[in-house]
Amino acid sequence: MRRREFIALLGGTAAWPLAARAQQPERIRRVGALIAFAETNSDGQAAAAAFRHGLERLGWVEGRNIQVDYRFAAGDPALYQTYAAELVRLTPDAILAGASPAVLALQPLTRSIPIVFVLVVDPVGQGFVQSLRRPGGNITGFSIYDAQLMGKWLGLLKEIAPSVRRIAVIFNPDTAPFAGLFNRAIEIAAQPLGMTITRAPVHDDAAIEEAVSAQARQPGGGVIVLPESFSVTHRKAIIAAAARYNLAVVGPDVFPRDGGLMSYWIDTNDVYSQAPSYIDRILKGADPANLPVQEPTKFSLILNLKTAKALGLTIPPGVLAIADQVIE
Repeated sequence: MRRREFIALLGGTAAWPLAARAQQPERIRRVGALIAFAETNSDGQAAAAAFRHGLERLGWVEGRNIQVDYRFAAGDPALYQTYAAELVRLTPDAILAGASPAVLALQPLTRSIPIVFVLVVDPVGQGFVQSLRRPGGNITGFSIYDAQLMGKWLGLLKEIAPSVRRIAVIFNPDTAPFAGLFNRAIEIAAQPLGMTITRAPVHDDAAIEEAVSAQARQPGGGVIVLPESFSVTHRKAIIAAAARYNLAVVGPDVFPRDGGLMSYWIDTNDVYSQAPSYIDRILKGADPANLPVQEPTKFSLILNLKTAKALGLTIPPGVLAIADQVIE
């Protein structure tokens, strides 16, 4: 073999590893997602889609450079526990935790896998993080609690339905560990408005029916539904019962869209779409201990005029003027 040909051959051989490395497929990262809602309903599908689109905006495409293992708890305390254990066993690079029960289920199982939560109330009080500015562990995310919001709910309800004097607050204590905070805030806000508050813990549709019917036994009744996964999952039972007894219902954003009277709340799907910003930073090497917990900055007032008419209510022009969405 001639010397020039031999040198060319050596040069080509040396280039093979470089070419092979250039053609290596992108590393696929693994993320778990424990979503609060049911997979078979619109809430679960919308939450998963919002999370997926958020990832895609940051360049993370399922099947190309990321694998997402979804689990849907459907507001069931037992499923939170089961699916949390399943996801931890998969040893993903990070886990999305939808709502407080998901974090409560995941926290005892791992101190090393980063957890990014959404829709969590009072993460400091629940022991998820050391502080909002410096979480200090493997957990951080997006909080939703604002005590002043409870006063806003009651104030708006009083404007729309001045005759409402008695409020039942519906929640499932198994999926709303923060219920005490909300209830105390509601009770404080109710005093100057001349309203009385009854806490109505429920665990199934039969208890929902009883709680709502109890409000109809005397005039001036109304219902507030705490923003937690069980209540959202069972909202059709709550709304149907309230309609039978001609009671106004105030709750999270999905309630007026399904027949409740009013909501002043965050956009749940928007929060799911924000979570990938922290997942992205963690996958690129950020430490969740140093990622501050984000608090909500935008709330929307949603009114259902059809429901108001059925209840014999007229929405004041001033309230209509500030509504972000009016359902007719």
